[in-house]
Amino acid sequence: MINGTGPMHPASPLTTAVFSLGLVLTAGLGPAHAAGEAMLLIEADSGRVLKAENATYPWYPASVTKLMTAYVTLSAVKEGRITLDSPITVSPNAASQQPTKMGFKTGTVVTVDNALKMMLVRSANDIAVVLAEGVAGSVDRFADEMNRASARLGMTQSNWVNPNGLPADDQVTSARDMAILARALLVEFPEYNGYWNIHAIKLGKRIIRNANSLLVRYPGADGVKTGYICASGFNVVASATRGNRRLVAVVLGASSSAVRAAKAAYMFETAFNSNGLNWLMPSSGTVYGLQPINAAPPNLHEAMCGKQRRRPAAEAADEDEGTGSDEQGLASVFSGPKASGPKPSSLVAETLPSDPPIEVYIGPKRPPRDIAVTAPGEAKPVVVKRRKPPPAAIASKPPAATAAKPAASKPAAATAVKPAAAKPPASKPAASKPAVNKPKPAVTAAKPPVQ
Repeated sequence: MINGTGPMHPASPLTTAVFSLGLVLTAGLGPAHAAGEAMLLIEADSGRVLKAENATYPWYPASVTKLMTAYVTLSAVKEGRITLDSPITVSPNAASQQPTKMGFKTGTVVTVDNALKMMLVRSANDIAVVLAEGVAGSVDRFADEMNRASARLGMTQSNWVNPNGLPADDQVTSARDMAILARALLVEFPEYNGYWNIHAIKLGKRIIRNANSLLVRYPGADGVKTGYICASGFNVVASATRGNRRLVAVVLGASSSAVRAAKAAYMFETAFNSNGLNWLMPSSGTVYGLQPINAAPPNLHEAMCGKQRRRPAAEAADEDEGTGSDEQGLASVFSGPKASGPKPSSLVAETLPSDPPIEVYIGPKRPPRDIAVTAPGEAKPVVVKRRKPPPAAIASKPPAATAAKPAASKPAAATAVKPAAAKPPASKPAASKPAVNKPKPAVTAAKPPVQ
């Protein structure tokens, strides 16, 4: 079904579960709920609003800030100020960032491309600062660029003071503004859409998976970024595509990582399966027409990290530890015995096949495959194994111990390269140039196919 036309998809356990969740999520919402959470759903192409709840309340953005960092960085690439291959260096300021980080030592060099991947997948606060300083020279100057970009895009409720979203009283946004930003990323930089859809990265032996569980649990999900601090609750800006229709969902202030994913999935599912039910999602114009609310952002610190929470979350971790409390919270949306129907944690489907991790590296250039790369937090270097060369390449490479001997002194191996028949062997053969077994560069998200 595209744009509300065509046959309705048959009801699935996912659809049923999501609609059941919707009845609970939408029950009792009103002014008293204003400080609890914000939700917004728009069409990416048109900007048309499909659902809006507290969408223009100011909010602490947490790590969804990094979407603006990516926007400014890609704008600098587009303007030719830097390239994706430009080397940028970890400064003492970057290395000091907490708590979620790559943990590289001061002086470590990364390319802009690798930095973007690490920042978006790991939600690395240190790498966000590396990008800011690499693009603008300092965090303050980069924040100025973030604010100018926000104003240019019509993000009238956003103010930025840092590139990573760590707690700051003056760093605010709204669901409206984050939807505008997500749309700008998708529309202005379609060639870089692959950055938002990286399931995992690999550094040496270290595999880091994306905190956005929708990527591997909701069919059609293809971006964008999660975030969390105690004051904001669990946030997500997500995109999903079905047919030729792409939607952007924003959830701010959810009680857990599982709940934010479930609420985004609910909004996607209601829109994608709204044939004949369009009255459930009346149009509210475009996202640019939503009127800002003049208020202070809610501070959810006590609800998220207070003593009354059974499993208080960390101050600024993109994912909460464990899902025990989530299971109980989501269980209320299902009726009937626990034995029947899916587990609450499977609300957004069972785990889907995921793409293999994308290899990242430190340094200005890709290290040779036989060079040890030390990953942060590991006592021993991680040896990245050289790819096995083809048989012909092995045979054509003379052994070091016999390279200076005449060719006749040692019979050729069966797989050796055939010499010319008419030419007798010289007293000192010309050194056979070994085939260079250059590793094929991994397909990066820098130039993904247009989605």
